[in-house]
Amino acid sequence: MLVISRKVGEKLLIGDGIAVTVVKITGGGVRLGIDAPPATPVMREELAEEIRLAEEQKAAETRPADADSK
Repeated sequence: MLVISRKVGEKLLIGDGIAVTVVKITGGGVRLGIDAPPATPVMREELAEEIRLAEEQKAAETRPADADSK
């Protein structure tokens, strides 16, 4: 993991198409602005986890009953 220090207004570049800008720093957190290509998904980790769990649950519900016994 890369750990880097940035001040408000400074950017972090990821590859050729993604820029992360520090917008605001408060005592309890950091507000970031993210510029990425429209085809690049950008979301909070907890939302991605929620989506993954929902997809797993949906797949389990649609799986044939005999698939569990193998």
